[in-house]
Amino acid sequence: MASQADPVTRRPSFFSDLRCVLGEPGFRRLFATRLISQSGDGIFTAGFGAYVFFSAQTYPDPAAAAAAFAVLYLPYSLVGPFAGVFIDRWSRRQILVASAGIRGALTSVTALLIASGSLGVPLYASALAVLAVNRFFLSALSASLPHVVARDELVMANSVSPTLGGLASTAAGVAGVGMRLALGGGHAAAAVIVLAAGACYLLAGCTALAMRRGQLGPVREPGEPPPPPLAAALAVVVRGLAAGIAYLSRRRAPASALGALGAFRVLYGIVFLMGILLYRNYFYSERQASAALSHFTILVIASAAGYGLAAVVSPPVTRRIPKHAWIVILLAMAGAVMGPLGALFRQVPFLAAGFSLGLAGQGVAISATTIIQEDVADTYRGRAFALYDMMFNALFVGGAFLGALVMPVSGRSYPLIAVVAGGYVLAAAGYAACQRSPAGGSLPAGPAGGTGPSGPAGALPAGAPGASVPPGGPT
Repeated sequence: MASQADPVTRRPSFFSDLRCVLGEPGFRRLFATRLISQSGDGIFTAGFGAYVFFSAQTYPDPAAAAAAFAVLYLPYSLVGPFAGVFIDRWSRRQILVASAGIRGALTSVTALLIASGSLGVPLYASALAVLAVNRFFLSALSASLPHVVARDELVMANSVSPTLGGLASTAAGVAGVGMRLALGGGHAAAAVIVLAAGACYLLAGCTALAMRRGQLGPVREPGEPPPPPLAAALAVVVRGLAAGIAYLSRRRAPASALGALGAFRVLYGIVFLMGILLYRNYFYSERQASAALSHFTILVIASAAGYGLAAVVSPPVTRRIPKHAWIVILLAMAGAVMGPLGALFRQVPFLAAGFSLGLAGQGVAISATTIIQEDVADTYRGRAFALYDMMFNALFVGGAFLGALVMPVSGRSYPLIAVVAGGYVLAAAGYAACQRSPAGGSLPAGPAGGTGPSGPAGALPAGAPGASVPPGGPT
């Protein structure tokens, strides 16, 4: 791993930092693994999501759409804590290789079910399995990153790696939608797209093989006892989860950052459900499923532009202000934009709102991820990111369910727009108050040697989440 750059002579620009982290061979390999795998995620989402929500045979109502989110995301969110225990025990490089191969096989099952026209439990179960294994993969990627870059480059590495991974996922998803439209939008087209995702997963596994087996950790502290035998692993999972929660509760910097991100995800779940219903049931008629899908894809692209901008602006901004201040600004901006633009219920203002939420969501995730990486010891980092992933998806689904309770079939709801806009502003105020409180301030560096959200400007802002969700929605 390269030595730390001199914070005085180091030129603080996005592209100089990008060149620096790309100069690390280990980072390049880990980065390539992420890009290829998340491209597969985007393709899988395009094939599966378009088949479920935008096929000519479906006309989703709020409850049905929220139920689909729950089937796909809520159960496997419970895998997160279990994944973290094993990520802190096993070679993370081996986890990347094995999980990529398993997903490649599972996508073949999903493709066969789609080709048969299935919309029942077997289809959802197969997709659930693909995405559940993906939790191991993404959590292992985030826990591995500090092993391939210098500490003072974590901010840029976190901005580049998960953010560009999310953009790759979005771009691949757009390409998948294009393939679906070009192939006529039938069951066979969706199955072909899902198979293409499986090929990406297999290629990602081959890329991970280029790294040494022990290169990505976990690393045991001197004198730390070895983990219990694998046969006893399931018996200690719950205790391991409790220990991770207890550890984070003592580290107020990462705990409050997770709270801010969690608030964003609840509100984003409402907005995402609203977006699907508006495009499917309000902006277009029942017979215009393909047009609804193509224009919803434009919304995804607009969100992706904001998502990518967050990676460019977060590092220079957080060199000048603390990461917690950047989180407050982004949450407040999301509320200020969503209120007036969302209430118009027109496609062009919704594109601008999507761009703003992409910027805010990824900027918050970038800062929260780096706070976790800086302030959590390596032997707890896997559990921290597994809990992060569980919260990320569970709160998204929870938000969708809350919205579905009152959302009309058309998706058009002025009260919900007010709730979302006000919720973002309240989240910003609450997080700011937490940072001003003596109990909410950053604590001394723990075993990881990190700093809290007000740490030195040279070591700053952020990385996107281990379960980073592409701008158009979860993958």
